[in-house]
Amino acid sequence: MKRREFTSLLGSAVASWSLRARAQQPAVPVIGFLNSASPGPFRPLVDAFHQGLNETGYVEGRNVHIEYRWAGGQFARLPELAADLAARRVSLIAATGGAISARAAKGATSTIPVLFIGGADPVAEGLVTSLSQPGGNATGVALRTLELMPKRLQLLRELVPSAAAIALLVNPTDVTNELEAKDVEAMMRAVGGHMVLLKASAENDFEPAFVSGVRQQADALLVSPNPFFTARSAQIVTLAGRHGMPAAYPWREYVDAGGLMSYGPSIAGAYHQIGLYAGRILKGEKPSNLPVHMPAKFDLIINLKTAKALSLTIPRTLFAAATEFIE
Repeated sequence: MKRREFTSLLGSAVASWSLRARAQQPAVPVIGFLNSASPGPFRPLVDAFHQGLNETGYVEGRNVHIEYRWAGGQFARLPELAADLAARRVSLIAATGGAISARAAKGATSTIPVLFIGGADPVAEGLVTSLSQPGGNATGVALRTLELMPKRLQLLRELVPSAAAIALLVNPTDVTNELEAKDVEAMMRAVGGHMVLLKASAENDFEPAFVSGVRQQADALLVSPNPFFTARSAQIVTLAGRHGMPAAYPWREYVDAGGLMSYGPSIAGAYHQIGLYAGRILKGEKPSNLPVHMPAKFDLIINLKTAKALSLTIPRTLFAAATEFIE
């Protein structure tokens, strides 16, 4: 055999071996990340998801790829975005930004694992068959948002004891808004007060909603734990300050942005938890065997600077109950 022929044959053999070796390497898993809002305000929460994923040994760009799909507050786009992820046959879908994202993901696939961050009741919403044994292809975190509204209202009334009218800001496109309004209205009637209902489902709705609240002489404000509101927390906090309205929020991120008070679980902790669950599923566990996580720790965060600006005195009961004060 001539030297040139031998070299050519050797090169072909090496190339063939290289192709076979690459073919035998496991494919890098792909996570579909679906969210109803926009990426900017959710960056810290995405970081929390990454942290949970990293703790299971998966690092984006190294041994896992993530396909992001953001609806930008246009909830009608979610089914299309979820269907696109399902068509790409991702390894799992992290459906974040409320139960509406989870329902879109569940509607797009019955086989690809779905991880959700839900609000009121994942069983009633049809996401799982039970909290301890979810069944099907979905599991995640239930933030118990409706359960916490009475406590949030109680804390707000302790901070503003003279409040006879309390406004509730809801997103009318959210399926839970009627339940929230019914509960708050009943609680206010029980203490001799009344509720002022404010609605916002688009960015331009917030200013008119606050003006309406002032016109109806609302003394304080409760903000619904809607993901559309979470994405616009800075805007809501600014408007509350501009109109001198004491407000209670669902997540500490509002208080970090200058809001008065929040009471609830850590939403960043929820994103961290589904990051952990994502890693476990990538390693072979089934979502049907992973119980829906129910946060047991609820934090009361108070912004003292904002309280002072509103001329509010923090009662001793809240000083004792608070988890953290922000100066």
